[in-house]
Amino acid sequence: MILTDIIQAGNSSHDEINQLMVQLQERRINDKIRDTLIFVEHPEIVTVGRRGMLDNIQAPKGFASSDVDRGGGLTWHGPGQLVGYPIFKWKEESVRTVITKIEDWILSSLSLVNITGVRNEAMQGVWFNDYKIASIGLAFSKWVSRHGFDINLNTPDNRIESVEGCGLPIGKHTSLSKFGYDISIEQMQNLLIQTMPAILDREVANISNLENL
Repeated sequence: MILTDIIQAGNSSHDEINQLMVQLQERRINDKIRDTLIFVEHPEIVTVGRRGMLDNIQAPKGFASSDVDRGGGLTWHGPGQLVGYPIFKWKEESVRTVITKIEDWILSSLSLVNITGVRNEAMQGVWFNDYKIASIGLAFSKWVSRHGFDINLNTPDNRIESVEGCGLPIGKHTSLSKFGYDISIEQMQNLLIQTMPAILDREVANISNLENL
C-alpha cells in the first residue's frame, strides 16, 4: 500500500493551487515528498487546455478564464464542485490505464451513496443519465501527474451548463444536485478517501490544511 498525504485546500484560487502543484510535482519527482492529493473547491473560473488554445477556443462572456498546460479544451471550475489533484508517481503502464483507474475510483465512490455512474467509451470521465458529471485531465512529468479530476456535486444554476467543456456541446455537463442528490464537498472527499485503498492501492498517511504547509 502506497502512503499518501492529503492537503485540504478549502476554497482556494486556481492560480494559487496551480503554483503549488508545480512545486509539489518537482518535489515528488525527486522523492522529497510522498504521493500527495490536493482537495479543493475553486472560485469560478474556466481553464483552457492546450487543445483549446490551439483551436483558439475561449471561455464564454461573463466567465473568468486561465490557460493551463493540461490537454483538452475548456473546463469549468467553481462552487459546488470538488476538485482533486493527485501528485502521484504512477506505476501503471499507460496514461489510459491511469485515467481508467481514476474513473473506477470516482464510480466506486459514488456507488457507496447509491449513484450508478457510467463511462463513455468515446471520452474520459464519468457520466450519469447521459450527462457528464466528472471530468479528468492530467499532465505528466517523469510519470508524476499534475492537474486532475473534478466531480460536480451542487454547482450554481446554468454555469457549468453554459460552457462547452471537453468539446461537448453546451448543456451536456451538469451537477448531481440536478437529479436530486445532496452530496457535500466534505462527504465526497470522505468517499474518495474510503475507496482509495481498494482502487488505487493507496492509504492516507497524513491530512493537513493548506495554511499548515
